Amino acid sequence: MPFQRFVQTGRIAKCSAGPLKGRLVAIVDVIDQTRVLVDGPLTGVPRQEYRLNNLHLTKYRIKFPFTAPTRIVRKAWKDSDMKAQWKASPWSARSQNICKRSHLNDYDRFKLRYAKRQRNKLLTVAFNTLKKRTKSDGTERKLKKDKRERIRELKAQGVKKGAAKK
Repeated sequence: MPFQRFVQTGRIAKCSAGPLKGRLVAIVDVIDQTRVLVDGPLTGVPRQEYRLNNLHLTKYRIKFPFTAPTRIVRKAWKDSDMKAQWKASPWSARSQNICKRSHLNDYDRFKLRYAKRQRNKLLTVAFNTLKKRTKSDGTERKLKKDKRERIRELKAQGVKKGAAKK
């Protein structure tokens, strides 16, 4: 599959190292193959050079001229409503969950682990019952347990054994 995210003017990226970790920035200019000029007027990031190794490119891009001043980047950022777009993205939700989990204490981590174990047990039981009830070709398999339940239902209705076979 061809690349979808290019290092280009206006590309929104997330910083992954240093004091700016986790903040969104806009690429203003490409300095060389390893460095770019970034600016984050609404995320509290001053204009500075940043290593590409420490950036995660997002799918979002805002339009502004090459090497635009901060005021133009700020205006383009507001006009595109980037904050709302980012909040709606699954990437943002995932990073917020990771942040929440990092503040858990021992007991909270234990409760989370226990709850996951219980959920996984339920999922395993449900999966195995579906697996037992399905043949390899995808059709439903009749189990002895089903026959016993059917006989109990017929007894409860008052139908005799010989009549059930007909």
